[in-house]
Amino acid sequence: MTFALRALELHKRFGAVIALDHVDVELAPGRCLAVLGANGAGKSTLLRLLAGLMRPTSGELEVAGHDQEQLRRGEARALVGYVGHATLLYSELTAHENLVFTGRLHGVSDPAQRADMLLESQALTHVAHRRAGTFSRGMSQRLAIARALVHQPRLLLFDEPFTGLDRSAADHLGDQLATLRGDDRSCVLVTHELHQASRLAQEAIILARGRVVHRAEGDALERTALESAYADAAAASA
Repeated sequence: MTFALRALELHKRFGAVIALDHVDVELAPGRCLAVLGANGAGKSTLLRLLAGLMRPTSGELEVAGHDQEQLRRGEARALVGYVGHATLLYSELTAHENLVFTGRLHGVSDPAQRADMLLESQALTHVAHRRAGTFSRGMSQRLAIARALVHQPRLLLFDEPFTGLDRSAADHLGDQLATLRGDDRSCVLVTHELHQASRLAQEAIILARGRVVHRAEGDALERTALESAYADAAAASA
């Protein structure tokens, strides 16, 4: 079986600090994994490793059958779409220009047409020619998602996409994310929002001090069950 994502004994150290401690994760195509945990648990480090933005100290990592060296060299980078905690949009460019620029970087055959289609899918057509620096947090997040989709990646990575949004905007963004997973596309969602994790994911892990301390799927993904496991993990790592 070719996994959308497979990590074995993934370990990351920054000097004397262990950020990830022998983490194992397997994610089948078409599924969404929620990664939960307190600040400093290793969630963002895991996501950056999966995106090929840093190298593990040790362990094995595969994305859609491509190993970590192929990710690091960029050979498999086109398989991944990454939306970080900071959107890192070009604030002086319009929404449309941000997408066209990204499309050209990825060698998309008709980046302008692709940009038009993605702006429509994210309900941003009416602000296509506004500078991204004038956008609200919710609009910026939707534009960042559109940018991550420009090259049609197989794996989408989201780092705290609901931060700074009110409940209505968060639910709207959740609706958007729910439409992105499909037979050929999987996602990893780092979030503190247990409501959204329960709603969007088919499986979840909870990290504490860089280690996986809880795994959940099926009924264990109910919000109350996640809240209980999250509280236990927080108590264990205190």
